[in-house]
Amino acid sequence: MIKVGIVGSTGRVGTLLIENIAQDEALILSALHVFDELKNDAPKGVLVTNSMKELLEASDVVIDFSAPVATQELCEEALKNPTPLVIATTGLNPHQQNLLNDASEEMPVLYATNMSAGIALLKMLVKKVAATLKDFDIEIVEQHHRHKVDAPSGTALTLAEFAAKGRGLELDKVRISGRDGQIGARTKDEIGVMALRGGDIVGRHTVGFYNDGEFLELNHTATSRETFSKGALRAAKWVINQQNGLYSINDALGL
Repeated sequence: MIKVGIVGSTGRVGTLLIENIAQDEALILSALHVFDELKNDAPKGVLVTNSMKELLEASDVVIDFSAPVATQELCEEALKNPTPLVIATTGLNPHQQNLLNDASEEMPVLYATNMSAGIALLKMLVKKVAATLKDFDIEIVEQHHRHKVDAPSGTALTLAEFAAKGRGLELDKVRISGRDGQIGARTKDEIGVMALRGGDIVGRHTVGFYNDGEFLELNHTATSRETFSKGALRAAKWVINQQNGLYSINDALGL
């Protein structure tokens, strides 16, 4: 059985991971990382620790649904104790992104801002449509629950990156994430990425392509966080058998 460690075990997806692992005959929960205290009872025999070193030593693969500061600590410690990683934390800064790259040289690392199969396919569709409908304006709207702390969502930014790739553009030069006042007309290459927050929305992303007389919208809606937890477990089973390198959820799905 594959021993799985979890970073972010007190979060909503972390709680689901604990439940889903217990239902999977190929996996066993080995360790939980917590910064303060575990709010739910840990299964018998599972290591509960605030030490990334102990977590890594107890695990065949580590799944991380946490915060950027925790992901940074995980990657720094993993460089000393290489272990396959599945990272789903969003809002990483450039230094933390570089740490992911460094870690991937020493171990297999799968990084995805969204672990769902639907989003994996949507990224590919967005790139193709952006390349095909060159005269259409691209606008992305994401909706999440009131507790989400980063905006725009990592998934929305990933979708925007694929749209920009389809147009041969650099996202940092064309992304707009807010409009207010007399800002003038929309530019041709502009890619709007807007965030809505409210209630308990698990996640909804709309990528719109708008032109005179017609528009096309591609939508993905997550109705349960289990799409993320089960997607991460699927990724963990895959990445543990890979060579060192940085992988995406599309790699794990063979897309």
